Amino acid sequence: MSAHHPDRRRLLLGGLALPVLTACGGGGGAAPSPAPAPAPAPPLADIPALKTHFAAHFKIGMAADPNGYRNAIANPVILKHANSITGENCFKPASLGASPGAYNWATADELVAFAAANGMVVRGHTLCWHSQTPDWFFTGTAAEVRTRLETYVRDVVTHFKGKVACWDVVNECTSDDGSSAWRNSRWLQILGPEYIEIALRAARTADPDAKLFINDYGTEDPAKLARLMTIVADVQARGAPLDGVGHQLHVSITSPTMANVDNALRSVANKGLINHVTELDVSLYSDPGSCFSSRTGCAADITGDPTLLAAALKAQALQYRALFNVFKQHASLQSVTTWGIADNSTWLSGFPIARGNRPLLFDTAGAPKPAARAITDDGYVP
Repeated sequence: MSAHHPDRRRLLLGGLALPVLTACGGGGGAAPSPAPAPAPAPPLADIPALKTHFAAHFKIGMAADPNGYRNAIANPVILKHANSITGENCFKPASLGASPGAYNWATADELVAFAAANGMVVRGHTLCWHSQTPDWFFTGTAAEVRTRLETYVRDVVTHFKGKVACWDVVNECTSDDGSSAWRNSRWLQILGPEYIEIALRAARTADPDAKLFINDYGTEDPAKLARLMTIVADVQARGAPLDGVGHQLHVSITSPTMANVDNALRSVANKGLINHVTELDVSLYSDPGSCFSSRTGCAADITGDPTLLAAALKAQALQYRALFNVFKQHASLQSVTTWGIADNSTWLSGFPIARGNRPLLFDTAGAPKPAARAITDDGYVP
């Protein structure tokens, strides 16, 4: 699995605090007979199709490229549960943009055909990003870079016109450090804040019916959300076409607070925009900021310890339930997508460090986890 966000510096609060279990022996004398092994937990009952269960609220999406949804574990899961699909990498400039005017359409075309055959809408991810974008985009004068961006966006959106329902036109444009609202990317350095408007206008010209989004992570952090909303206000003041905001929501079992998630969705809706949750997963680990910035202080792998794993999966189920309870309160939220299909393939196996992680709703065999039961059965106790 290719790294999704190699330069992300997310600060997840707190740490994974789970009980330490010790074995205590008795006094002298003969050792007691060993207790019988506990019976294995019965498998969880199947769950209703998520796309049907949440049909009155929002579409259910999953992110994968063709090699991610074709395998025997993931394929039945996405076919049963999703009515939206996001290409994990195949729509990114590094995948599509071979050279100016030359494109690698095959993999993205395959995904679009799969979606059409199975009643799914397609989210195009992404047209303009500071990462996974070839250097040739940024060569020459500012005028040449602008023309190149406009041409690329128009060519790609035109190729998929009528086949891609919405686009993450600009991805991760918000600063993390607060020195400015805008991330100090090469796009900003060459074209200034106007690059967002340029990309949006080019996309609207190419497909007037596609919904156009700014997509970012960390919107659950009030300070970063405020910077993003500064960008949104600037885009709207310019009269640029913007339909919505995508909230990635790569979160953990201990953060964020639901009040902050609610605030992010409400803030966008108050601007008259659509909300999408675009990249949801719930990590088993609540790492300190140093884990993301310098790969130090990261929590140790717990997936080999049945007791610790069970406790983390319970916390994860409660976190997913809390998130979906907030989601259902927002009429402006039209789509919820998990970043992956099942735990057999997740970018969090390698980010921020290599370790086992189980961040999705379905396990490594494609079976529903406690988290999947928790969001579909209010009476279920994880």
